[in-house]
Amino acid sequence: MLGAVLVIMFVVFVAIGVPISFALGVVSFTGIAMMPDIPNTVVFTKMFNGLNSFTLLAVPLFILAANLMNEGGITEKLIECICDLVGHLKGGLAYANVLVSMVFAGISGSSQADTSGVGKIFIPSMEKQGYDKGTAVGVTAASSTLGSIIPPSITMVVFAGIANVSTGALFMTGIVPGILLGVAQMAVVFAFRHKKNFPQSERVPVKTAVKHTLQSMPALLTPIILIGGIVSGLFTPTESAAFACIYALLVGIFFYHTIKIQRLPAILIETMKMSSLSLFALATANALGELLSYYQLNVIVRGFFTGLPGGKLLFLLVVVLFFMFVGTFMDAVPAMILFVPIILPSAVALNISPIILGLIIIVTLALGLVTPPYGLCLLLASSISGISIEEGFWGTLPYFLSSLAVLLLMILLPDLWLSIPAFFFPGLF
Repeated sequence: MLGAVLVIMFVVFVAIGVPISFALGVVSFTGIAMMPDIPNTVVFTKMFNGLNSFTLLAVPLFILAANLMNEGGITEKLIECICDLVGHLKGGLAYANVLVSMVFAGISGSSQADTSGVGKIFIPSMEKQGYDKGTAVGVTAASSTLGSIIPPSITMVVFAGIANVSTGALFMTGIVPGILLGVAQMAVVFAFRHKKNFPQSERVPVKTAVKHTLQSMPALLTPIILIGGIVSGLFTPTESAAFACIYALLVGIFFYHTIKIQRLPAILIETMKMSSLSLFALATANALGELLSYYQLNVIVRGFFTGLPGGKLLFLLVVVLFFMFVGTFMDAVPAMILFVPIILPSAVALNISPIILGLIIIVTLALGLVTPPYGLCLLLASSISGISIEEGFWGTLPYFLSSLAVLLLMILLPDLWLSIPAFFFPGLF
């Protein structure tokens, strides 16, 4: 009876527009308060302990690194370089949009930071060149999801902490699927280039292209430095995030001369605002997770799936459908905090690698960033263009479907994606 009441409460809160972090907190406190054997202070203890993690320091640090990159003009240099390479093609700005997101994903670790930083430049530029608003928003929002998949990734850091798996191995697992997702989105651009009459720019002189490439080299080297440092054991993912901040700051001050010292307080305040959204939701999700553990949902779910005839394939399909639904109204971090501990025992019982499970969940929740009504990347991109989220979604739909096709391939061939992490981390497999 209590469980039904709590579910109804949560649904009502979400339906009337209560922020998801507050909805999780209120439901957690109500549920624990109604259980006589559990003190109410458990809610606040779990919220604090959920954030008391060295690994989670990577969340604000990667956001800070992205903000410093944007402030320092590194994003603009990266865009200039890639536009020089593909801008002369029909649909060149759309190709460049995806390629920039793939590189930026290797710097920021955040899809939202990608949408905000890259979208503010690309969306107006694409519209000015002649792309329709739906395409400009769709390409930007869809390609921004790569920020959660191509390492380093904030959501991968969080999942690794929840599932107690190697963050480095999870990073390595995301490289090939992330590239495939980008290629699939560019294939959509290629397919629509004549139907929608995508514009193209004049070919840039070789001298100019070389100049822009050299100027963007600090940005192009960042993913290599970060991933290389993690794989080699030079630093942990959290330390890599700190290194990215220092690197972006030094490049912005001494190389590009674009970051002013007096701007640092504003950058830090903006970072804290963005970080607090995810971290507070994570804290309240930890409290609700404690409540769910008293109901032993993980045991119930494991018994359900181990008794079904479909095996791994059916389990992964159900996981994708479930998290696709959850992603329409909940951010990735609280969704994983809440539900990964529940389904992880079932995956282990079915001999599914936790790393593969994490990859599929992360990709699914990344796609949730472009699905209404929550769809934060879609919302940000649509607001930049000044169109409704519904119109933005129709522009995003072809790119969303191409990503969904790659996700289905991941489900059908789950063990294929372990080849790269198995090479770098042979002792884990």
